Amino acid sequence: MRKLIVFFTALIAVVIGFGLPVTAMAADPAYKVLVFSKTAGFRHDAIPAGITALRELGTANNFTVDATEDAAAFTAANLAGYRAVVFLMTTGDVLNPTQQTAMETYMAAGGGYVGVHAAADTEYDWPYYGGLVGAYFSSHPAIQQVTVRVEDAVHPSTAHLPRAWVRTDELYNYRTNPRSTAHVLATLDESTYSGGTMGADHPIAWCKPYQGGRTWYTGLGHTAASYTEPNFRAHLLGGVRYAAGVVTADCGTTTPPQPPTGTVEAESFSSQFGVQVVDKATAHGGRAVGYIDNGDWLGFSAVASAGATGFSARVASAGAGGTIEVRAGSATGTLLGSVPVMPTGGWEAFQTVTTTLTNAGTGPLFLKFTGGAGSLFDVDDFTVTRGTTPPTPTPTPTPPTGAVLLSSGRPVTASSTENAGFPPSAVVDGNAGTRWSSAFADPQWISVDLGSTKSVSRVRLQWEAAYGRAYRIETSTDNTTWTAASSTTAGDGGIDDITIPATNARYVRVYGTQRATAYGYSLWELEVYGT
Repeated sequence: MRKLIVFFTALIAVVIGFGLPVTAMAADPAYKVLVFSKTAGFRHDAIPAGITALRELGTANNFTVDATEDAAAFTAANLAGYRAVVFLMTTGDVLNPTQQTAMETYMAAGGGYVGVHAAADTEYDWPYYGGLVGAYFSSHPAIQQVTVRVEDAVHPSTAHLPRAWVRTDELYNYRTNPRSTAHVLATLDESTYSGGTMGADHPIAWCKPYQGGRTWYTGLGHTAASYTEPNFRAHLLGGVRYAAGVVTADCGTTTPPQPPTGTVEAESFSSQFGVQVVDKATAHGGRAVGYIDNGDWLGFSAVASAGATGFSARVASAGAGGTIEVRAGSATGTLLGSVPVMPTGGWEAFQTVTTTLTNAGTGPLFLKFTGGAGSLFDVDDFTVTRGTTPPTPTPTPTPPTGAVLLSSGRPVTASSTENAGFPPSAVVDGNAGTRWSSAFADPQWISVDLGSTKSVSRVRLQWEAAYGRAYRIETSTDNTTWTAASSTTAGDGGIDDITIPATNARYVRVYGTQRATAYGYSLWELEVYGT
């Protein structure tokens, strides 16, 4: 209560410009704010009104606004002159890698970030930004009236607001709920409008310390009228003052509860692509991450990749199964290792898979999911092992009785190789984290020499995301004359476990005639079974 009294003691109202009320705060030191409004996607026509409002707020509150849409402003030297950077309704990919690094350096030095509305519709491929803004945009209904429920009555951006704030705006749904990583200031009451998708807990404004600096975001501010609205202007001013560090506030993050074993709940991710949190009676905590398709991913800003030596995950699948890739820094960062996920017999039938992590990484941990078409599997939780004793990897599925793995470690040749990092030999090394990739053209083939003529009865292919749509399994005794043992024109990636009539062969190859993607053919493992 004392903070609230001090806040209102310092708050006065002045009138400038066209008689619009502008909240003025006493005793702020002079400082500069950079307002950045570059758009590479949808452009909001309220951007000029937002810039005008911020300039007027600055005039009344002792800060200077520099407004730009030139990303060249993002250098370490230039950003150092600003106490806060406002991403005002930016959209799309607005900064190049060098400029992104400058922003990261700025924040690490104690800088401030303010995100307004479409700032959440920005930089989807920059994982750091996902943590900075707190949550990415998902969708929105039509502009309509809503009741905003204020949770924090002390923070300078919400202390002046009624606890039930009724206003009209465009109301964002987000891909994730930021509550686990940010301090929520206000939520939307979905019962007061139509089109909300986040349920009873729908944050719309939040703040947090981040990577050495401070961040504040509001999803409000789509309409030009917002920027002449006294309550919204004061809301925006409070966010700028907090991010600039001229006023303190409790924006400590909320750490989601974790089991005593140190297991990380999959739904505690800080960023994601393509997935949804689902209720699961058999999941730990009653929830899991589901609707996982090929190429989806999760990021965990609170889980470091450095020093990781092993990984285990609790998974369930009544779908195609696939692979969990453990990566460092981003969804396309260094591959630490991977583990196959086989169908478990049902979406409530959880099993644990484990693997060793053999590469070194830095930055936060990411999980990327690959496989065929449709739903792959659900992930309940996972554990990262650190130190010198990694877990025992999940073994390759047991072949049919009487059949043995014939291809392990045998010589392999291929029609082409994308580069030296993806050699043909990777498909027989027993490591589902290494792979062969071909040139980006058709046809392509990869062949394994079994050493002598064997009776071959089964071929198992574990595809990476770049898989074959049409291909043949061929056998040969002399590496010259080939006989097709199996063929498909409707491959869907993931794991293809193919039983063929017992055939005498020394050489077995996969001959691809149609790629499913623009890339080449990419196999984690090629396993040949027989006697």
